[in-house]
Amino acid sequence: MSLDQPGEGAPTTQVRAVTVEHHAHPLGIGEPTPRLSWLVETSEPGWRQEAYEVEGRTVDGTLLWSSGRVECDESVLRPWPGPALASRERAAVRVRVWGRTTQVTAWSDETTLEVGLLSPQDWSAAFVSPADGEHVTVDGPADLLRREFTVGEELLRARLYASACGVYELELNGSKVGADVLAPGWTSYGHRLKYQTYDVTTQLRRGPNAIGAFLADGWFRGSIGWNRVGKRYGTRRALLVQLELDYANGRREVVVTDERWTSRQGPITRASLYDGERYDATGEVAGWSAAGAALEGWTPVVRVDVATGALVAPYAPPVRATELRAPTSVTKLVDGTHLVDFGQNLVGRLQIRLRGPRGTVVGLRHAEVLEEGRISTRPLRTAKSHDEYVAAGHDEETWEPRFTVHGFRYAEITGWPGEIGAGDVVAVVCHDDMTRSGWFASSNPLLDRLHENVVWSMRGNFLTVPTDCPQRDERLGWTGDLQVFAPTASFLYDSAASITDWLRDVCAETGSDGLVPLYVPHVETSFPQFHCAVWGDVTTVVPLLLHERTGDQAAVEAGYDTARAWVEGCRGLLDDRDVISSGPQLGDWLDPSAPADSPQEARTDPYLVATAYLARSARLLSRQAALVGKQDDVGDYSALADRVTAGFRREFVTPSGRCASDTQTAYALALQFDLLETEEQRRHARRRLAELAQASDFRIGTGFAGTPLVLDALTGDGDAETAYRVLLETGCPSWLYAVTMGATTVWERWDSMLPDGSVNPGAMTSFNHYAFGSVADWMHRTLAGLAPAEPGYRTIRVAPRPGGGLTAASARHLTPYGPASTSWTRTGETLTVDVVVPPNAAAVVELPGTAAVTVESGHHTFRTAFRAAEQDPIAPLPPRQRF
Repeated sequence: MSLDQPGEGAPTTQVRAVTVEHHAHPLGIGEPTPRLSWLVETSEPGWRQEAYEVEGRTVDGTLLWSSGRVECDESVLRPWPGPALASRERAAVRVRVWGRTTQVTAWSDETTLEVGLLSPQDWSAAFVSPADGEHVTVDGPADLLRREFTVGEELLRARLYASACGVYELELNGSKVGADVLAPGWTSYGHRLKYQTYDVTTQLRRGPNAIGAFLADGWFRGSIGWNRVGKRYGTRRALLVQLELDYANGRREVVVTDERWTSRQGPITRASLYDGERYDATGEVAGWSAAGAALEGWTPVVRVDVATGALVAPYAPPVRATELRAPTSVTKLVDGTHLVDFGQNLVGRLQIRLRGPRGTVVGLRHAEVLEEGRISTRPLRTAKSHDEYVAAGHDEETWEPRFTVHGFRYAEITGWPGEIGAGDVVAVVCHDDMTRSGWFASSNPLLDRLHENVVWSMRGNFLTVPTDCPQRDERLGWTGDLQVFAPTASFLYDSAASITDWLRDVCAETGSDGLVPLYVPHVETSFPQFHCAVWGDVTTVVPLLLHERTGDQAAVEAGYDTARAWVEGCRGLLDDRDVISSGPQLGDWLDPSAPADSPQEARTDPYLVATAYLARSARLLSRQAALVGKQDDVGDYSALADRVTAGFRREFVTPSGRCASDTQTAYALALQFDLLETEEQRRHARRRLAELAQASDFRIGTGFAGTPLVLDALTGDGDAETAYRVLLETGCPSWLYAVTMGATTVWERWDSMLPDGSVNPGAMTSFNHYAFGSVADWMHRTLAGLAPAEPGYRTIRVAPRPGGGLTAASARHLTPYGPASTSWTRTGETLTVDVVVPPNAAAVVELPGTAAVTVESGHHTFRTAFRAAEQDPIAPLPPRQRF
């Protein structure tokens, strides 16, 4: 029997197509030696890889190279086995694997990847701008730019590389190029500017062709942040296009942005990310992006120098329209005015279809909630969130804004001609085009709705950067929000690329003194910048979290110097008692007891929070140092962690284990960051935390610092009933209070809406803020019992903790090795647990009252006796540290 062919009767084992880095569509990538991963599907229980072989071929099938048989049991992010790829080079890769007990598999399907433009020398295009571009009003009219060109015979391939200082949308011969929204996205423009690669071969034809572009301010020049200062990065918008035409005879023609392009204003008379877009269809320019268009009104563009960093290929997925949602109700308020409810708070824009006289003006105003039956716009602050369409008078017109997005559940539509019929108004949901990777379900409908709210808040706030909120005049990449939410984000979606890409800007924006901006990309606002615990700790927490959840160490390696600078900067804040005791801190931001307009006034001492976080970050940095081979730093930062921990104990903990701040957050930090010295202190602290929870009728008492930790601290290694009481509480403040009030996303404040249905009076109130949705991580890991025990889920920890009267719960996650799931049900005093472990992985199963067992891949069912805990919920064992 040939070793290269599966034997007859062997278990069915096949390799799914290779994936490249974290790219869903590896066209125009920026890595000349990308790492490769693959999944194995098999009917053989316990299957383990023994070796693999990777081949690289040309797209027409010619063998370029082979890795040969590589003795390796790993299938995630394996090093590129061939020569480094050059700009524009393509390769088709496929893989086959050997199992420990099976013969070699068939080859996987081929995955074609293509490198983008790696060097500045690859660019011959210049940035161009309308001649009067510097004088255009901020967030004013969008420009149209165009050029005609000729395509010869036997066109083999066409690639369009494009970027902008601003936001753009391209057309070829009257048809849109690609499906991206708000390209090129928002980066720290002074450090890097992304470009996009499009395959436009099928959009071209022999003979005359035309390329056109809409160009607007976007984040580059537009009014962003609550200060609403325009011209943030530059004084004029600019476009960069390089169209490369490759012919069968080997000839290449290049069409670039230069002085041969012309421009004019078009039908978009206002384009603002916050305020909305106005489109005057009576001013449309017929055939403007097609060959042979009339040239009246078009003027030459000018070349411009732009103050941006390097042009880079994107690592994160683009923003795309991912879903269309029909209204759940349409209510006519007065003639021409309708209130449209989509039943779900979402992020995107409206698409309308109407029939009306020429000049009809339809207004679209957006809001997340209602007050007294009308949309509540006060939480938007200065963001108008108002789109307008001026009808051309055709029999039927369809329109969707290009250069704005809104956070909304409701839309108030004015000026509508006649009645709104089915399909006339739909919501277009927009966010990073990530693959869903995690699911949760339980026997409690309120918990399921809470989890769904977390999913929708992530969808709404992963839009080119991970933002705090998607609706008001802010929408910034706050580092603290992502730091606490990253574990949940990594489970719900394949978000590693989005987070990794954003972390590059965090590194670029962090100063040599270790000052991590409170939000990235950083733009000047009235908010001061300082070494702020919880926020700056994104540099130590999230890279390790990505390593834990995906098996990818790259973010640790790339961000190590930044994490080190952050910890060193905080080391400089220590006083002679080895604690942080002065300087500004946000502390336990949005503690429910804080005044509406003073969210930093928490019950927990902000210096307790800052000192606790420094001890933890020093410990995590020591782990990072070990991963990247910085052996001298391993001991240094471990010693620093011990030093700060000792300072924390002296300053903030009594000998019995009571914290100086007698709050839920203080005990959660002390327990979860392993800051208590003795077992007796840990037992006392957990008991005191449970007492505080009970004294508050099990309502939440934590803000940003404590919320991700409090349920883990209550659970410990003992009974979880107190944690369940807090999780399932419906009174305000609690996670389920918002659900009972009709929330469909996670709120910024525990009481963003008051019990009487009025909006919180504070100036900072969002109804779509994922930070407190960090609780979903506990639901995945502890309630359902699915967590990584080794990086990338190579070994899975299955440790469900039933409680709270629930009779069933399940979680499913697409790990780097394939789908994994846990599902448990309680029938009487019998607990049944079903576990699915993907090939090439294993699981450690820890069920209540039984010894841990290790199982290999496949489907496993366990049954054990289980009775809801009636004993003291304070466990005597130390807590399990979490991210």
